[in-house]
Amino acid sequence: QVQLVESGGGLVQAGGSLRLSCAVSGRTFSRYVMGWLAWFRQAPGKEREFVTKISWPGGRQHYTNSVKGRFTISRDNAKNTVYLQMNSLKPEDTAVYYCAARPGAVYSVYDAMTPAEYDYWGQGTQVTVSS
Repeated sequence: QVQLVESGGGLVQAGGSLRLSCAVSGRTFSRYVMGWLAWFRQAPGKEREFVTKISWPGGRQHYTNSVKGRFTISRDNAKNTVYLQMNSLKPEDTAVYYCAARPGAVYSVYDAMTPAEYDYWGQGTQVTVSS
């Protein structure tokens, strides 16, 4: 199986920054040569929504419009970890943030943007932005 463990959430004031981490492990994961690693978020009473994703091994990235220019996704292959640097945070960024993995072919940056397309999920980490 594949395990994803998020960390780094917390409470921050509007305009502040946080960095989330997602450690990926598991024998099954090491067998995959490509795929997407993504961050989703879910606010209270709302559906889980796509935030950003990065491909492996290539590193192609895609962001939802609301976070472009503020959030940056990156990964450390040696540590099997993907990061989400969040700057200029807004109260509307408040949500539980989930890391997800979708092993398999990588075609377009416009695919793999719905929760149903991802096979493995972390437990989530809470991000709260106060105004």
